[in-house]
Amino acid sequence: MCGIIAAATEKSVGKLLVQGLYKMEYRGYDSAGVALHQIDDIAHLRSLGKVKKLESKMVKEKPKGKIGIAHTRWATHGKPSEENAHPHVSNNRVFIVHNGIIENYVALKEQLIKKGYQFNSQTDSELIAHQLDFFLNQGSEMLEAMSLLKEKLEGAYAVAAIDLKNESHFYLMRNKSPLLLGQSDSGMFAASDPLALADLTNEFVFLEDGDVAEVSAKEYKILDKNQKRAIRKITTIDVSSEAMGKNGYRHFMEKEIYEQPTAILNTLDGRIGGEDVLENIFGEGSNELLSKVERIQIVAAGTSLHAGRVAANWFSAIANLPTQIDYASEYRYKNPYVDKNTLLLTISQSGETADTLGALRYAKERSYLGSLTICNVPTSSLARESDFVLLTNAGPEIGVASTKAFTTQLTALMLLTLSLAKARNLNPRLRGRVVGALRALPEKITESLELKT
Repeated sequence: MCGIIAAATEKSVGKLLVQGLYKMEYRGYDSAGVALHQIDDIAHLRSLGKVKKLESKMVKEKPKGKIGIAHTRWATHGKPSEENAHPHVSNNRVFIVHNGIIENYVALKEQLIKKGYQFNSQTDSELIAHQLDFFLNQGSEMLEAMSLLKEKLEGAYAVAAIDLKNESHFYLMRNKSPLLLGQSDSGMFAASDPLALADLTNEFVFLEDGDVAEVSAKEYKILDKNQKRAIRKITTIDVSSEAMGKNGYRHFMEKEIYEQPTAILNTLDGRIGGEDVLENIFGEGSNELLSKVERIQIVAAGTSLHAGRVAANWFSAIANLPTQIDYASEYRYKNPYVDKNTLLLTISQSGETADTLGALRYAKERSYLGSLTICNVPTSSLARESDFVLLTNAGPEIGVASTKAFTTQLTALMLLTLSLAKARNLNPRLRGRVVGALRALPEKITESLELKT
């Protein structure tokens, strides 16, 4: 749940980096830090606790730089401390921020220690800086060093880096952890969450697994997993910075509770008509697929798993379909048997849940009829990699305890239940009653919320 932001502009980027960190505090944090390129030096500031403490340091020291990276950390390896905060540095030359977990970090760390590198933190992230420094000292340019590094790392990672000897670029690397580019007339940006860039741009380029990128204020270059130049499409996302504010509510959870009626309306919009669910609401050809389904396999985690458990009862009671449900973290390791004409159903608010995404990729090599995902983020990996998708359109959920994400998932899963029943010519009268209840649901929730004293 860490957060990355990077920027390259013609003006100092310190303030906008901090503003981006504030927008990602909802992801959890124990420390924050920033590294700003200052031509012959890199300002390196870190603090334990809230982003506000880092901002106070920056106000006091007034660092300036047109290239920079910043990070909010939620501890995985190493206790919360200033030493374990990002950015990490090697030989005062390479500075990096990292999301994810490096699974082979112990072996790589031992190799680097033998090469004379000293570690000042307890994190798995610091070795990334040292390994990049090692490649640079062997004569590689930074983009090549990033490409060499990705061949050594095992696990999930999103990395942003800067090099003291290159004052015009920052560098990116992604594998199984969200990372995107943002572009505008004022500069180029990167972040692990588009909300961090909400005030800067609505044009994004999503990096894919195995990508490395070199980014300046005016352009970027992406190399894919095969070291070939890659062109990724530009996606326009209307990310409202208002979603990051509490808008008069005491906290984000309260705000999102009151957003449920609108969120459910968004989930239903264009998907029900008359007394039934509409055709192909999961994508062109989805009705044909659903008519062939004989069994459903649900894979999810956390709150999404609970939504799936409710849906499993609906699939049985309304669509007469047997359903198996598994924890995403366990699914791949049980050598699951796949019955004929089984639909794989994944559920995730973010569409980036690592275990759920891993289950989908594992399932692609099995004999499933097809894959369908229920998620909230149209540009997510699950949405892009599944055969069919139904987006909940709930908007950003900042509160840790799920509210509108859960209720919109249930709404979407009921739409799937009705679609399966319709494809099997089952329960037309019941479908009509349920559609009527769904249509009335936002108003009923509003009435319930007005009972607050």
